[in-house]
Amino acid sequence: MTASLPAPRALILAAGRGERMRPLTDATPKPLLTVHGQPLIAYHLAALAAAGVREVVINTAWLEEQFPAVLGDGARWGLKIHYSMEGRDHGGALETAGGIAKALPWLAPRGEEPFWVVSGDVFLPGFPFAATEAAAFSAGPHWARLWLVPNAPHHPGGDFGITPQGLASRDATEKFTWASVGLFRPRLFADIAPGTRLALRPKLEAALDAGRLAASRWDGPWTDVGTVARLDALNASA
Repeated sequence: MTASLPAPRALILAAGRGERMRPLTDATPKPLLTVHGQPLIAYHLAALAAAGVREVVINTAWLEEQFPAVLGDGARWGLKIHYSMEGRDHGGALETAGGIAKALPWLAPRGEEPFWVVSGDVFLPGFPFAATEAAAFSAGPHWARLWLVPNAPHHPGGDFGITPQGLASRDATEKFTWASVGLFRPRLFADIAPGTRLALRPKLEAALDAGRLAASRWDGPWTDVGTVARLDALNASA
């Protein structure tokens, strides 16, 4: 990134309860469950740091006191971590759009900078969080850009297609699954009062209807670590 365009900040979504992964998540938040000896979330932190990101927000709710205890201030990755504690401040998780809105003062302190968002419970080793992608997005007209992956057996219908112009489509014959990683502009969330509980999908639909939702395909490794079986399979892999 150039001096006039600092590296974007990033939000790692980590506030969920992880009901489908009980009993493991009765004692440990899902993003802190380990794959090959490291917490899932640590892979994101390392990748973001390698891409030049220097400030990361982690939103928390369930067992949220464990995150700073395990991850600290981010210095071991060369990062500064801010914790957006939805449990402490609001009594529970605010869902994705609500969590992003609460974190905006850290993510976009000038009110205009685009930022990365990635779910803390997906495993996508090799995803680059490329500074060039962030710069291109910043210079473009889109409100959000999603990376999509081939559909997994547990989500065969997918979420969006991709038009020849690189836009997300709900009407495409071939659909893919959102990999839970993307670039976003603050304007998409500016009308959400901090503390509001709101899902992300309505915001994505609004951007799609306005022709401002970009989409790209990611063909690298990706796992939605949504069940104990998927976690066990990752740990059993080489």
